[in-house]
Amino acid sequence: MNPMLNIAIRAAREAGRVLTRSFNRLDTLTITDKGKNEFVSEVDRNAEQVIIDVLRDKYPSHAILAEESGSHSGNEYQWIIDPLDGTTNYLHGFPQFSISIGLKVKGRMEVGVVYDPIKEEMFTSSRGEGAQLNDRKIRVTNRKGLPGALLGTGIPYRDFRFTQNYLGMLQDLIQDTAGIRRPGSAALDFAYVAAGRLDGFWELGLAQWDFAAGSLLVREAGGVVTDIGGGEHYLDTGNVIAGGLKVHNAMLRRIRPHLDSQLSA
Repeated sequence: MNPMLNIAIRAAREAGRVLTRSFNRLDTLTITDKGKNEFVSEVDRNAEQVIIDVLRDKYPSHAILAEESGSHSGNEYQWIIDPLDGTTNYLHGFPQFSISIGLKVKGRMEVGVVYDPIKEEMFTSSRGEGAQLNDRKIRVTNRKGLPGALLGTGIPYRDFRFTQNYLGMLQDLIQDTAGIRRPGSAALDFAYVAAGRLDGFWELGLAQWDFAAGSLLVREAGGVVTDIGGGEHYLDTGNVIAGGLKVHNAMLRRIRPHLDSQLSA
């Protein structure tokens, strides 16, 4: 196994222990409002520091981009960390959240780990080596189009500039599918696409740490990840479509009519 993947797995497991220890005593946590519908607690910060400590111990010269502490300078190796993806779920005792750790080297994702500590599911990938769930190989579905497809999404909750665009996409996508789910952790949504639990996924306005690791999982599981215009700039825009090839392309066709110049930029 890729040694950097091993370190990411170790960091995710240690952060997972931080999250699970506090999950049954949520009433004792100090919660800070970072902005509209955006919260952070000491659990987020503690889990992030555990991850950084593990990575820094092994790779002290690597750069880091983390949700809570921001950018840490280093070389061309950059770890992208979300210590608790699905914070709102977590703080409500809703057991759908994850830890996301990705490694980008010279602009290309090389390692991705998404860990669900409640279900003890570890999704892993290294570039060129496929994707796994608890060491078992996973693949995206081979569904031929939207009929019968189960899709995942993220409903706007913080930035409402493109709500009408999003609602148009939702209306057009929901008509022919088996249903659309909004579980609340984008990192897990990508992992579920990679594992074939969802046929496709789309969301607007994600941050890199939400889905950098997940994007590699989907690609290594045989899927397609693009921005909502069909391009390769999804990590920059945060507007993303993921899925098996035919489902992805069908979603793209339904989504394109709802784009405007600002959203496509």
